[in-house]
Amino acid sequence: MANLFSADWMNQLKDAWNNDPEVSGKLAEINFNSIISCGFKNEDDPRGVFVVENGICTRAGDWAGEQPDWDMRADMKDWLKWVEKGIGMMGMGTAYATGKLKFKTGDYGAMIKDPRMAGPFVKSFNLMKQIGADELA
Repeated sequence: MANLFSADWMNQLKDAWNNDPEVSGKLAEINFNSIISCGFKNEDDPRGVFVVENGICTRAGDWAGEQPDWDMRADMKDWLKWVEKGIGMMGMGTAYATGKLKFKTGDYGAMIKDPRMAGPFVKSFNLMKQIGADELA
């Protein structure tokens, strides 16, 4: 397994995303374009970046200063819990409401109310469970 948010890990997530029609296919239907970054709440900068064009992830890897449309943050222990166990719509709402999942950029409330985005968003989190992750050293 690769380290969480490493370039290798982000590219494994990219492959899983592009191979899942419930994520990439559904987002292609709405011409979803976005730069998504993720990292840890206690750090200024995100760790990984994920570039989506018309639902397909065209580039993933280490964050290199890109301006994200969505920047998701959580503590290492929470990310690893979601990687291990997955997360559903209820769990996602609870994580957001309790502050375990933060959005430095992006409107979680608007996104989760749009079923065309909410379903693929939750499913994208469960792709992490497919690939697993090692904790950062």
